[in-house]
Amino acid sequence: MHYEVEQKFPVGDLAELEARLIALGARLDAPLEQRDRYWAHPCRDFAQTDEALRIRQLGTRYLVTYKGPKIDTTTKTRREIELPLADSPHGIAQWIELLEALGFQSVAEVRKLRQPGHLTWQDAEIEIALDRVDHVGTFVEFELMADAEGLDGATSRILSLAAALELAGAERRSYLELLLTGGRR
Repeated sequence: MHYEVEQKFPVGDLAELEARLIALGARLDAPLEQRDRYWAHPCRDFAQTDEALRIRQLGTRYLVTYKGPKIDTTTKTRREIELPLADSPHGIAQWIELLEALGFQSVAEVRKLRQPGHLTWQDAEIEIALDRVDHVGTFVEFELMADAEGLDGATSRILSLAAALELAGAERRSYLELLLTGGRR
């Protein structure tokens, strides 16, 4: 089983943080627009079970993602299953029709401009995302994938990077939760 070990921080000045990341050796890609459509399960409340089901659009690519409940109190570590979908509007329309036929309901769409990147930190390749989230704010996310045996090491690396960048105020709520509650605190 694979887990996504993630930590997210609000950022006042993304350009300044980008410069600091590059100084540490980060490689950043061009920004891209992401649209995440979230779904409510017909028989259980994902807000109560701390799960999520979404369809993500990345240009002409689409992914369906299940995120399980968070398993620690510091990071947003959780099981993640992500699969590619048909890369056509018709194929996605069929997926949406299938979900709705099964009783799923669309909850909200989160739109963001994401600048992805990578940084080798403590012998691990950490994924970076500099995010501008519509109606929510600006954030940086750090992520590592790990199996059960590697969870502590992945968490330690991410927290060490955050400390080195003097980031504070980690946000454990998802962008969907922030959007539905009116943004950050």
